[in-house]
Amino acid sequence: MLSELLQGIETGGLLIIQDSCSYSGRDLLRSFIAAALNREEEVHVLCFDVSEDELTDGLKPPATQRLHVHNAYPDPLGWTDHPAFAVQQFRLEDLTDLVKQASQPKPATLVIDSLSWVLRHAAPPAVCRTLQQLRKGGAVRAVVALLHADMHQRGTVGSVCHLASSLVAVAPGPKGNEAVAKITKRSKSGKVAQDEETFCITEDLTVAVLSRPSSLPEAKPNGSEEEQADPTANLTFNLRLSESELEAKQKLTLPFVFSKEKKTALLHPGPGSGRILYEPDANDDYDQEDPDDDLDV
Repeated sequence: MLSELLQGIETGGLLIIQDSCSYSGRDLLRSFIAAALNREEEVHVLCFDVSEDELTDGLKPPATQRLHVHNAYPDPLGWTDHPAFAVQQFRLEDLTDLVKQASQPKPATLVIDSLSWVLRHAAPPAVCRTLQQLRKGGAVRAVVALLHADMHQRGTVGSVCHLASSLVAVAPGPKGNEAVAKITKRSKSGKVAQDEETFCITEDLTVAVLSRPSSLPEAKPNGSEEEQADPTANLTFNLRLSESELEAKQKLTLPFVFSKEKKTALLHPGPGSGRILYEPDANDDYDQEDPDDDLDV
């Protein structure tokens, strides 16, 4: 599924790469940038966490001609007179103007490195509203953002990830150069698909999927020791019935189960059935209005 996402994000999609201090998702983010440039898409990058040189390291021309880096790393809060980009400009109007000034007529892909910087200096509801507005189309075709999950409260991370059409949570893999990606993809129909893959990233930012840890384990050969082991072998009581015991059980009539003959006898009593008749006599002093009249109370 990771290879499928690298081949292209649908229009209006929001892909979030969620990482932590144990593993950085920036190399995977740069792989998505390289894949979009190879598809001849216009890519705009909001650079907060690292310098422009570090972000573009490994990206080769002529693909970089379609890459537009808005470097907010030197002055992310806009303290100078003319910052390249600042957190306060993370609004739909400013982002639309920024993209339209340097892009071709077709919509571009917006990459945010990282969304955590914006969330640390702007209200999360306003950030979520801007992301939702960007998804509706216009100058931006799709959004790819890096999110450091351990920098925010769980509610903030959950709110942002709820907006994502695709979520890739990365963690360290079994080897030093490997990582594990837990992928959640939501289609427009509401269907949710999940997968888990082990991958590595080469020097040219190509992602190689190595295996799927979540796949079913291979079947063991017949006659293995685990298959022959009987968990009921050493019990002090028997869990199975013999053939004679099973036959006796099937013939047993339960007390609360009425046979056809018993039902007929109860519903249609025969001539020999008894009845109790009561005829009050003159000595019975029974007052219907006061049934306790004969009591000395």
